This record gives sequence, structure tokens and C-alpha cells, in this order.
Amino acid sequence: MKVLLDTHVLLWAAGVQARLTDEACGLIEDPDTELIFSAASIWEVAIKTGLGRDDFRVDARLLRRGLLENGYTELAITGSHAMAVDSLPSLHKDPFDRMLIAQARVEGILLLTADPAVARYGGPIRLMKS
Repeated sequence: MKVLLDTHVLLWAAGVQARLTDEACGLIEDPDTELIFSAASIWEVAIKTGLGRDDFRVDARLLRRGLLENGYTELAITGSHAMAVDSLPSLHKDPFDRMLIAQARVEGILLLTADPAVARYGGPIRLMKS
């Protein structure tokens, strides 16, 4: 199964695994799971780290390198992904989350999120419940 991790889940998987639920850990550790991260998440980390956000104190370059070295697959942002954002209802305003939702829909892959607002979109999205 292919699983796209939203930015917070990705950061927790890469560093603060205690924040992950047992279900999320099981999914991430399953050898049959292809773990995917979006270029949008790296972009979000770079921007929010630069803004001094406490929950984004990560070097985006090191994060990306570590993810690739640990077998994660990077998902580029395409024109199809960008156009799919237009079809999303305005349930959530965060542009990075909206891109992740669009990517999951276009690619037909599961998006694992800790954000209930993201999970409201339905479709290939699973809320990481504590």
C-alpha cells in the first residue's frame, strides 16, 4: 500500500515517534507500505522554519536527505495536482494541506494525517486517532 504522510506525521515519523499512534507506527513500519512524502511538505517545512515556528525547527535539506536515505519516495508537485486543488471544497484554508489532499486524490494513494480538518475531505484520507 502507498501512504502519503502529511507534514506533521512526516516530522513525527522522522524524529518524535512518540507522537505517533500505534496504528500509525504499524502502518509506517509495515514492510508492505510504500512511504511517500510530498515536495509540498519540504516546502512547508522550509517556509515555516524560516518564520521561526516552534513546531517546524527542522532543516528541510537534512529532512529530505534523511527521508530518501530511509527509503521514502518523494512525490513531486505536478500541474495535475495544482489543478485538482481547484475542485476541493473550502473546508480548510492551509495551502500545503490542500495540495497534499489533491495529490492523494490524483495519485489514488492514502493520506495519513493528524489533522481532523484534513480528514473532513474524505476519500483516500485516514485520520491518525490517538
